[in-house]
Amino acid sequence: MPKATNSNVTGGAKLLPIDDCYISIPGFKSIVMNNLPDISDSKGANYSDENVAGRSSPYKVYGYSNARTISVGIHLYAIEEKDHMENMRKLRAIASCVYPRDGENSGPYKPPPVCKIKCGKLLADSELCVILLNYNVKYPIDVAWDAKTYMPFRFDIETQWEVVYSTMDLPGSKRILGTGR
Repeated sequence: MPKATNSNVTGGAKLLPIDDCYISIPGFKSIVMNNLPDISDSKGANYSDENVAGRSSPYKVYGYSNARTISVGIHLYAIEEKDHMENMRKLRAIASCVYPRDGENSGPYKPPPVCKIKCGKLLADSELCVILLNYNVKYPIDVAWDAKTYMPFRFDIETQWEVVYSTMDLPGSKRILGTGR
């Protein structure tokens, strides 16, 4: 069974990375979780009613499916002094995912990046391509703060991602049953 901490560190324990639980952001090294994030996964289907004379209830006609939305609550802790700056870099990398990128060849901009997310087999057998819809960070006042950066020793980033697929890679129920992707 894998350990969550390395207790051989002098003065306390250090959180260990969970190599198979990460968010990959283009232009930034992957944000590898060192504790399990809070994850919720949702998707819906839309049906319309088709009324038929003499029938006691209408037929349900499938119209389309909604986007698959994954909410991830990321918990960041500062155990060592260097963790404050690393947590700030992670927060800024996540925030950058809702801003347009610089354009090329006199183009004004490019859309925000498509990222990849994975957390074991919770979401799918392999990485999912996602776009960040929004993020929210609230700095708690009930924990200690670093005097240089004002970063708290613990805070959470709530994120909401939408799974995206290429036109040729749209999933069906059979593939979702098999791989989750």
